[in-house]
Amino acid sequence: MWYDEAVVYQIYPLGLCGAPEENDGVQAHRILRLLDWVDHIRDLGCTAVLLNPLFESDRHGYDTRDYFTVDRRLGTEEDLKTVCAAFHAAGLRVLFDGVFNHVGRGFWAFRDVREKKWDSPYKDWFRVDFGGNTGYNDGFWYKAWEGHYELVELNLQNPVVVGHQLDAIRSWVERFGIDGLRLDVAYCLSPDYLRQLRSFTDGLKPDFVLVGETLHGDYNRWMGDGLCHSVTNYECYKGLWSSFNDGNLFEIGHSLARQFGPESWTLYKGRRLLSFLDNHDVERIASKLRDKAHLVPAWGLLFGMPGVPAVYYGSEWGIEGRKHNGDGPLRPALEKPERNELTDWIASLAAARRRSRALQYGGYRNLFLTNRQIVFERAADGERVLVAVNAAGEGIDARFNIGAGRGVDLVTGREQEFGNGIPMPPYSTAFWRV
Repeated sequence: MWYDEAVVYQIYPLGLCGAPEENDGVQAHRILRLLDWVDHIRDLGCTAVLLNPLFESDRHGYDTRDYFTVDRRLGTEEDLKTVCAAFHAAGLRVLFDGVFNHVGRGFWAFRDVREKKWDSPYKDWFRVDFGGNTGYNDGFWYKAWEGHYELVELNLQNPVVVGHQLDAIRSWVERFGIDGLRLDVAYCLSPDYLRQLRSFTDGLKPDFVLVGETLHGDYNRWMGDGLCHSVTNYECYKGLWSSFNDGNLFEIGHSLARQFGPESWTLYKGRRLLSFLDNHDVERIASKLRDKAHLVPAWGLLFGMPGVPAVYYGSEWGIEGRKHNGDGPLRPALEKPERNELTDWIASLAAARRRSRALQYGGYRNLFLTNRQIVFERAADGERVLVAVNAAGEGIDARFNIGAGRGVDLVTGREQEFGNGIPMPPYSTAFWRV
């Protein structure tokens, strides 16, 4: 399906568009700011756009008030239609963020329960105990996501609740033409719920993709036939930055081999997990890496490893952001995109990946691994590519039986005669087709 060959560009619209932190009830056409980003995203080599929460919410979008109404801080339904049409016209697929495990206290059905208590026809939409209470002193207790009582968990065993969400998804396809969903906290969603969702969306639109947010554990619990097509690869996210900071590329090398290697016990062979260096929930990679020279090989490793690479808005030109009193610094307002040498490098990586079946579909095999260098093989459809990453400030020759006498770097077009190994310049990545 299209997702297997995708490069995803992620945007947190409430942040990028400069919406007020609290929903002030004032409608503004901020989402139209994304029209200035369409050409940039396409020219970067991305093929899909993931838009984080867009619908009416209390504050940050993950506290939904209404699945059917565009957040008034972002604009109108027509505004969002205009933006999605512009992305599609540029050849970009569009994914929305589906926040289905919980809603905000301002969600219309929960407001009815707060007002009418046990007389509300919506009390079974939630896990409510009228013999208890919370810090909000509603006169009843309710189950909340990870104890955050501003996020009210839905009763997803209630078919009426699930039907309401499926109606919302159908409306998003009909109104905005979306091509898939990121499922927020998919690790909280049961396999039975995911199967209902997958069955519904499979019949809704061809190649409609479901990407689940997962953190740790066996991703096969949420990904596979009848479940999500893909999940977020947080295991390798951690390895991508700490391997460089700690001078220990064994960490990411062993993680990738465990996930995608040639052995029969490999966990996710043939699956394309969503890979990333940062996103709206974690610190920017330019802040996370202690040595900024590691940005170039880190991005190279991201695009060379198995999976679907994702770029979080602004990180392609190296903006920084650390968690400080919340997630605000990770989700800044930006007027227009910028471009620099890092942006050009990422665009060249995306172009190389687009031209290579091995980089899109190939397996994984470690060939050379030290604390600061890694070379691994990706092979598919008769094409063999060696991804060579050097995290050191000195060049070396990686000595091993390369099995080929000549190669061409898919990023630069440079040709190289090989002897017993590969020359690796300082702080570099090369995709050698051999």
